[in-house]
Amino acid sequence: MTTTTKQWLLNGHPRGRGIEDGDFKLVETQLGEPGEGEVLLKTLYLGFDPAQKGWMENIADYVAPMNIGDVMRGSGICEVVASHNPKFAAGDLVFGSTGWTEYLISDGADLTPIKTDISPTAVLSVLGTTGMTAYCGLFKVGKPVAGETVLVSGAAGATGSIVGQLAKIAGCRAVGIAGGPEKCKWLVEEAGYDAAIDYKAGNVKAQIKEHCPGGVDVIFDNVGGQILDDMLANIATAARVVICGGISRYESGGTPVGPGNYFNLIFRRATMQGFIVIDWAAEFPGLRKRMEGFIKDGSLKYQEDIQEGFENAPETLKRLFVGKNRGKQMLKL
Repeated sequence: MTTTTKQWLLNGHPRGRGIEDGDFKLVETQLGEPGEGEVLLKTLYLGFDPAQKGWMENIADYVAPMNIGDVMRGSGICEVVASHNPKFAAGDLVFGSTGWTEYLISDGADLTPIKTDISPTAVLSVLGTTGMTAYCGLFKVGKPVAGETVLVSGAAGATGSIVGQLAKIAGCRAVGIAGGPEKCKWLVEEAGYDAAIDYKAGNVKAQIKEHCPGGVDVIFDNVGGQILDDMLANIATAARVVICGGISRYESGGTPVGPGNYFNLIFRRATMQGFIVIDWAAEFPGLRKRMEGFIKDGSLKYQEDIQEGFENAPETLKRLFVGKNRGKQMLKL
């Protein structure tokens, strides 16, 4: 018995420009029966991250390069339809790297059973790579100490919104940078940030100085570019600068321009460090339990932006780069 499935394939490498519709190709193909040790999966939800553009460009060397014609890489939540693997039974919900496909056959090696009594979609957001990125970047690299000031760029995004809340749980003052009054209001009133800076209002450097008069102890940067430069201008002595992402470069592409204020790292005896969250993958199960505890006791809130329809996968990814998403971007098939 065969299974008919639609798939989105990579059709272009968007280097030096934004993502275009022509970068993807929708096809229909047939899958055979799962073999010994394999499972047939039906995709229920897809998750979207800015890093996917880097994968399309083949500039991220921590993952295998993508070739034209490959199924577009991405994470998903799936239901096991048929199983010849003793670890999984029909009806099980799992998550992992699935790609943009309605159905797929997997050997189960990269699949994790969903075991949570909160919404299953949380495994793609606060309990998934997004939440793990926020936790590991802040605590493993930023190492905040109670009483310090943590400044987050892209603060209303899926990762940034969690970082600020974790900083508050750690006893820090949290200040977020986001675009527009609506997002800034959400940061303060819902996410619990102490203050929010609207970069669209201009003069970000002056706003940072106003809200962080003693300087910034920990920067968690998701944006890069001019925003990072303005944050570096206001670091405190012994500050830690965590480089998580650089969404400002995703539309223009190319090599990011180095920050003009990097010499402040010397003046302030500060450090700046990037990271890849999979370096702590062995700790994810325990961290998920800790994060789930924060959700249950009310100290951690999260947002999910769920679009619908498999045909809308490319458009859903593009939402990330124009600031349309509120929290973790997902797609319900």
